[in-house]
Amino acid sequence: MSLQVEDLVVEIGGRRVLDGVSFEVSDGQRLGLIGESGSGKSVTALAVLGLLPEGAVARGSVRWNGIELLGMRDRELAELRGDEIGMVFQEPRTALNPIRTVGRQIAEAIRIHERVPRRQARERAVAEAARVHLPDPETVVDRYPHQLSGGQRQRVAIAMALACRPRLLIADEPTTALDVTIQAEILRLLLSLVAEEGMSLVFITHDLAVLSQVATHGVVLDAGTVIESAPIGTLLSAPQAPVTQALLRDATATLWRPEGDAS
Repeated sequence: MSLQVEDLVVEIGGRRVLDGVSFEVSDGQRLGLIGESGSGKSVTALAVLGLLPEGAVARGSVRWNGIELLGMRDRELAELRGDEIGMVFQEPRTALNPIRTVGRQIAEAIRIHERVPRRQARERAVAEAARVHLPDPETVVDRYPHQLSGGQRQRVAIAMALACRPRLLIADEPTTALDVTIQAEILRLLLSLVAEEGMSLVFITHDLAVLSQVATHGVVLDAGTVIESAPIGTLLSAPQAPVTQALLRDATATLWRPEGDAS
């Protein structure tokens, strides 16, 4: 399965925020979208998933496994999200419902797409909590988001995104709000789960050092436009665009090396 984005244009409030964005993610590929704040990275992900704000206008083409997503009915898109394409948002505190236990939220994602009985969904939620290395999963599923640490909340968000074994995961700066140690743990977890399931990955970040450990190819955005697209090794050794060169200079994340080579 593959994701093909061609000449994607998005206008919000009459302002063009994406202008002709194109890229492709082949089956099993790990691609990074990188750029400074406001470059259009997150808007691109929202457009792919049909989650743009009300009033936004999207043109161009977004095809998943040959199926056009732009213009698809909301109900059809809702079935696709989570089932075939999973999303991990930047801030789990806002992505999670504060008045529902985390186990119920994981189970809900499973029940929506697989229509399993409530008890079975809870059992699956416990298993998914264990899979993302949450401590004491039998107990933690009965807690509320505010009772968990930031890293634990992000693990819950990952469990929700991957519960139905999607073929593509979009991760939008999933470690920005975490300290360096927890950041490394979450990134290792993401990489191991993506590899375990043979999923494709779109990883969004502003940090080229982090991206170098996660993706094999990078697409650099600036003011809603793709200004450079190349293998990660090329972006690190011979960046062409001034924005890419600035991102390389500003890369301050603590480098870590997952088990195996991300390249």
